[in-house]
Amino acid sequence: MIRSTRTAWVLGGVLIPLVGMGLMRPAGEGTAAEPTPPAAPAPTATSTTTPVTTSATTPAKTSRIGQSVGDFELVDVRTGKPVARKDFGNRKAIAVIFMGTTCPINNAYLPRLNQYQRQFGDRVQILGINSNSSDTVARAAEHATRNELQFPVLKDPSGAVALKFGATRTPEAFVIDATGVIRYHGRIDDQYGLTEDGFDIKRISARTSELRDALEAVTAGKSVEVAETTVSGCYITRPPRPKATGQVTYFRHVAPLIQKHCQECHRSGQIGPMELTNYDQIAEWSEMVRDVISDERMPPWYADPKYGHFSNDRSMPAEDAATILKWIDDGCPKGDAKDAPPEKVYPQQEWTIGKPDVVLTMPTAFPVPAEMPRRGLPYQLFIIDPGFEKDMWVQAAEAKAGAPTVVHHILAFIAPPLSGVDPNIPDFPFLPLVKNARVLCGTAPGDMPTVFPPGVAIKIPAGSKIIIQMHYTPNGKAEKDLSSIGLIFAKEPPKRQVLTIPVFNARVRIPPGDSNHRMDSYFTTKFDGEILSYMPHMHLRGKSFTMGIRPGGTGDEKLLLSVPRYNFNWQNVYRNVTPVKFQKGDVIHCVAYYDNSEKNPNNPDPMKEVRWGDQTWEEMMIGWMDIVYNIPVNSAGK
Repeated sequence: MIRSTRTAWVLGGVLIPLVGMGLMRPAGEGTAAEPTPPAAPAPTATSTTTPVTTSATTPAKTSRIGQSVGDFELVDVRTGKPVARKDFGNRKAIAVIFMGTTCPINNAYLPRLNQYQRQFGDRVQILGINSNSSDTVARAAEHATRNELQFPVLKDPSGAVALKFGATRTPEAFVIDATGVIRYHGRIDDQYGLTEDGFDIKRISARTSELRDALEAVTAGKSVEVAETTVSGCYITRPPRPKATGQVTYFRHVAPLIQKHCQECHRSGQIGPMELTNYDQIAEWSEMVRDVISDERMPPWYADPKYGHFSNDRSMPAEDAATILKWIDDGCPKGDAKDAPPEKVYPQQEWTIGKPDVVLTMPTAFPVPAEMPRRGLPYQLFIIDPGFEKDMWVQAAEAKAGAPTVVHHILAFIAPPLSGVDPNIPDFPFLPLVKNARVLCGTAPGDMPTVFPPGVAIKIPAGSKIIIQMHYTPNGKAEKDLSSIGLIFAKEPPKRQVLTIPVFNARVRIPPGDSNHRMDSYFTTKFDGEILSYMPHMHLRGKSFTMGIRPGGTGDEKLLLSVPRYNFNWQNVYRNVTPVKFQKGDVIHCVAYYDNSEKNPNNPDPMKEVRWGDQTWEEMMIGWMDIVYNIPVNSAGK
């Protein structure tokens, strides 16, 4: 293993400067290995940050503060024994948290709730209540056990206790004093949530601590200063009560759309937090489905449709969205099962790309700590010798996290021997002391595996090492990660070689409070060729990103990709339906805008100047692209 510090890798006892995402900081102001042409005006970015009130949040309708909830008794999902509020009469306060098993915001807060139970000890009892009709007792018990919850989780099978409290979301918190009176109602804090326009809030740390403050006040016999806050999270699911018929029905109209737009992710074993594969599941989650479609949060797709056509376009046409919303508005009519489309059958396979020809795994598991170190957790690098004695050509590649909850991204690099150096490949500073290093594959939030069209592939020269770069994000629970990459080799010798090019600018200087800071980067092509795909990369202050091409370096710029609402939590690759042709001397021009103001809800600190760095509270500016040059491959390996 190569260990990295905050700004360096440690390799063989030598400290080597670097910058994250595999890029060392270049010495000069230029942004690529080619001459930098004069800057030209870029499209003006529009603001993407908004106040935090949303259709995915629920403000208090009628205040419950000062009301008594009386007693209630529910069964503990792990012990099977009844638990009542009165059982905790010796506690100065009870924190009732309505929770589920699948909501990402809910699950992000579980370590925090464990922390509060330990912190307050016998003064406070936290009670989790699961009122979701979609969660069985067994599922809730498995969830509580897997997350090592240090407080009882109770099942509310009819939803009566949720109704008694007026709870509608998960997680939704209530603080009750020793007499059973509600003293606080709302969110846990402001670290996780959703903005008004449906963007995830995932701050480095919380700016507020409403639940903890309320518990401190109640246990000290004081009034709660902030007694009510807006709740952000998933709707508590209710049992479906379907109408038999309607203008829009599930089987005839909605099931085909859910198959088309949702089930790729929302099925067993995939990234979607809840399954949406049958009527009962979709009807139970219908209010959440309404939320995410109305806010255009799902399906996750951020490219402006005016520029480019992409083969992996996940966007939902307006008419499809209107059909699903109409069905929900009408009460989720089931319709006639005879109208149902054939069930969509997905291959039962461990890897999205299919069975790999070879799987390369980290040599040792890495222990990810429960808490983020004060200066961040440095990138970790692992060297793998695949033992390739001849050139290998990769048609498809997939990076798979061993501990997905703590892996932010994986990047796999090819470190060729000196005999494998190709003068036609730009020498980007991916790895210290490695000449001609190149990208093999990777994964980041929202990214999909790499699959190339016939005739093109990535070359791994004989004798190369594979270096895996791991970015870990501790989440409150210690984990061990053993990640892998799977490779499928080309069945025929390829005609052209794929190169992954970072069009980057490492001279990041974002002033404090600047809500619309612009940066540019450039890359000049050495030969004629084609662009296969793009992937903008920024961190938490990233706002918008465009990629364009200037014929001959001075011609009128044509916009190839525009991402007007960049989302760090969904770093999509945009794959061209038809590769974009370029000629030798054309310039790829990227423009990025950043919001370092207090209007950005994810901004770690609007009072600081931001510079390039690995950690998410630092910044990057990279326009990744996969290209092929129209030149013969150097050898014809497998």
